[in-house]
Amino acid sequence: MRIIELSNGVKMPIIGFGTIGQFGKQVEDNVSFALQNGYRLIDTANRYTNEKSVGRGISKSGLDRKEIFIETKLAPTFYEKSNAVEQTLERLGVEYIDLMLLHHPLNNYIAGYQMMEKAYKEGKIKALGLSNFKVEQIQEILDICEIKPVVMQIECHPYYPAEKVKDFCFENGIILQSWYPLGHGSNELLNEPLFKALAIKYHKTTSQIILKWHTQMGFSAVPGSRSANHILENIELFDFVLTNEEMYEIAKLNKHCPFYQITEKSQHILATTIPDVDGEE
Repeated sequence: MRIIELSNGVKMPIIGFGTIGQFGKQVEDNVSFALQNGYRLIDTANRYTNEKSVGRGISKSGLDRKEIFIETKLAPTFYEKSNAVEQTLERLGVEYIDLMLLHHPLNNYIAGYQMMEKAYKEGKIKALGLSNFKVEQIQEILDICEIKPVVMQIECHPYYPAEKVKDFCFENGIILQSWYPLGHGSNELLNEPLFKALAIKYHKTTSQIILKWHTQMGFSAVPGSRSANHILENIELFDFVLTNEEMYEIAKLNKHCPFYQITEKSQHILATTIPDVDGEE
């Protein structure tokens, strides 16, 4: 597993296992399976309402805590909840979180970031980051922060390589991490003739070609899957290299438009809905 060194010296696996949309025993078993088969980064969030099950899966894996990179995200409705970090630790069943992100630039995200900074100074978080922030909002954090964000998680894939955010992050020593790196499972993306041709050439799947593009772009990625075969497939990326010419051809697929469009209604839901983190069994 290739490792990226973040600008604060913390080492993060370049590929992780994403857990959005998985709950209970399913996510518990899949997290354990992923960790037992080469993964070392597990990504979750308060809003996924699965942190307890993810924590059980981490424990079930049998790996030493120090071998695992745990990443989670603070929900906007928790940004001014003084014990939000401590409660997240309790749900995960760990003493520290390797990377915590602000999930969305909503509500009082400055207060949320300052709460994470406090937890960072107390050793409860090893690295701080952001998710779904625009360049102007990232700059706002950079202007007021004591501890710099080192990761920015955003929708990113060959149809939408998030150029504006990518360039800004790279200039500021912030690693870009892709959520839904396979384009929300877009059949159009997965069946692109270019990816099919490259899959034949390298004896890989189109998903593996796309994930390889992410790593060669310098991005981290957290693909998720409920299938054991796909979980294994998504980290079998380190025995081939795409050529510069192939990377150039992939760049031509850019449609400059994300799949996920934030609407006024979705913003309202994210800003006001309190995730039922304690309702998980």
